[in-house]
Amino acid sequence: MKMADLMTTRVVTIGFDDSLETVREIFEQTGFHHVLVVEDRKLQGVVSDRDLLRALSPFIDSVVETKRDLGTLSKRVHQIMSRKPFTLGADAGIADAIQLFLKNSISCIPIVNDEFIPVGIVSWRDILRSFPVQQSTE
Repeated sequence: MKMADLMTTRVVTIGFDDSLETVREIFEQTGFHHVLVVEDRKLQGVVSDRDLLRALSPFIDSVVETKRDLGTLSKRVHQIMSRKPFTLGADAGIADAIQLFLKNSISCIPIVNDEFIPVGIVSWRDILRSFPVQQSTE
C-alpha cells in the first residue's frame, strides 16, 4: 500500500506570519490536528494541535482570562512550528511511514511532490486504519 492510497488530500496550509488565533480557528472549524506551513507553496513546517496547546495560555476563554493571556493568540506560526518536517512521496510504502513514526516523535507525515509542494498528509491513525481488525469472538 502506498501513501497515495492512505493520505488525506485535503490539507490546510498557512504562512509563517499567520497568528495562532488563525490556527486555533482552523482546528476548531475543520477538526484537523495539523496544518502545514508553506512559503511559495513549498513545505516549510508543521503545526500540530499539541504545539498550539503548549503555546497558548491555559486561561484563554476562562473567567480569569487576562489581556496577557489573550496576547498569546497574537504569536506567529513561525514561533511554534516544527521546522524541516519528515516527509514522504506519494509513492512511498506503508513500511516507510511506520519506520518514520517509530523512529521519530511525530504524529503526521506530510506527503510532498518532487518540488516539495504538499499534496497530502498521513497520520498514524491513517496507518492503523489501513490494517484489518479481527473481531474477538469472546
